Order: sequence, then C-alpha cells, then structure tokens
Amino acid sequence: MYPSIQVGKYLVSPLVRRDQAGRYIASVSIRSGHASMTQDRLMRFTPFFESAQAAVEFAKTEAFSYIRARSLPAVPA
Repeated sequence: MYPSIQVGKYLVSPLVRRDQAGRYIASVSIRSGHASMTQDRLMRFTPFFESAQAAVEFAKTEAFSYIRARSLPAVPA
C-alpha cells in the first residue's frame, strides 16, 4: 500500500498490483466529500510498468492532471 496524498479537497490514493507476468499495473482512487456525500473515482490504466515505483508515479501524475482539469473554470460554448 502506498501513502495517500491530500490535494485540496481530494484524497489521492495510488494503487499498484502485479499481473501474472510480473509486470506492474497502476490505478488510483480520487476521493472527495465527507460521510454520505463522499465521491470516489477509481481510474485504472492500461500501460504496464517494470517497477512498482514507476506505476505509482504514473498514477499520481494522472490523478493530479484530473484534479487540475476539474479546478479550471468552465469555458462557455
């Protein structure tokens, strides 16, 4: 298990597992809210990684990109 990171109102939790070939697969949980209003987005990624650290870094980078995109103001059509 890798430590979660608080980013503003979001809690980012990178997750890594190994497949049968020994490669690493990354995913990340992005949680916000409290109690019954909690929302949790789970993102699973298709690239394989040779190390757990590379998988964690990829998952964190993708989570930070998602959070950054959510914090930008909406552009009117």
